[in-house]
Amino acid sequence: MKAKKKILVDSVPLLSPFTGVAKYTYENADRMRKLNDTFIWSYSYGLHSNKLIESNTKSSTGNFLKQLKSVIVSNDIVKSFSRNLLSYVSYISSPVYDLYWQPNYIPNLVKAKKTITTVHDFSFHVQPEWHPKERLSYYKNNFWKKAGKSDWLITGSNFSKDEIVEYMNYPAEKISVVYHGVDHSLFKPYSPDELASTKSKFFLNDNFLLFVGSIEPRKNLINLLKAYHLLSDEIKNDYPLILIGFKGWENSEIMEAIQQEERHIRYLGYVSDEELAHVYNLATVFVYPSLYEGFGIPPLEAMSCGTAVIASNVASLPEACGDAVEYIDPTSIKNISQKIQFIVTDRERRSALIAKGFSHSKQFTWEKAAQAHLDIFKKVLES
Repeated sequence: MKAKKKILVDSVPLLSPFTGVAKYTYENADRMRKLNDTFIWSYSYGLHSNKLIESNTKSSTGNFLKQLKSVIVSNDIVKSFSRNLLSYVSYISSPVYDLYWQPNYIPNLVKAKKTITTVHDFSFHVQPEWHPKERLSYYKNNFWKKAGKSDWLITGSNFSKDEIVEYMNYPAEKISVVYHGVDHSLFKPYSPDELASTKSKFFLNDNFLLFVGSIEPRKNLINLLKAYHLLSDEIKNDYPLILIGFKGWENSEIMEAIQQEERHIRYLGYVSDEELAHVYNLATVFVYPSLYEGFGIPPLEAMSCGTAVIASNVASLPEACGDAVEYIDPTSIKNISQKIQFIVTDRERRSALIAKGFSHSKQFTWEKAAQAHLDIFKKVLES
């Protein structure tokens, strides 16, 4: 009888708010352990565990780890020291794994026969001004020399795969593209009765524009806010702008712009997944003006909820969104404003986008993504 293969999943992203990399890590890790019981799964939070932290964890251990991380990352010196210490402690105290999966760019020092790393994008390289100095320093000192030594790389789009080949000179035949998914059991159309409590809680209008994403420079919120400012008072009165997302960094200009239009713009902060699905449902139009994405999950979540989507025509977004969205030039404030006005005033075009988007989003599931990851793991283990 063959011994079961031991796989370690770096799960430190799960100690952060469940957006971006954290969502990608959890959705795949959770489904992989359910799809495959022939592997022995372990999860690293600095120390190793056989428990995967849930997205809505109420466990004392999970909450303690999250609180500890929030204290550590609040100070750059402590953060850097803790990274090195945890990596060392993790290495000397861990068993030997058959495979180590790092879903967040930079593999740590791990006793593993094979290493697979997910590289989501190169925003830290192509637009360093979008990132804090501590992060840039960490990536400069670690990403290039560590990620490139991985036995295999995973990324979320062909756009990003081309960037990996260009910037890392990594062999294309050892890079797998796995599209991200949508949780269709959560992000789906709901009845008005099911939406009533969320609508009431956040004092939402019958019609509104919606943005979902971290409040930080890369998401291009400042151009969206300027474009919104160009709209007539009549449209702004009828379609206030609602912003949802984790408050990132370098957002003082964004917060000031929100205050200038406080009659029409509201920032709700970070909301639960269920509330987010409800707000997608309630929105008239979802606007995603991001300047750069390795994939871009929010537009697909909005489509799954039956909401018309406006999205940028750059990076991986056309690959992810196909012909199911109204595209904008994210660098043109005038173009963003014109497209918003067009979609909110043209009911026929909006209805067409809703139908296309709902159908298009069905192609993307986390089950399909998790199975693709498992297939890659097996291939690398056998190589």
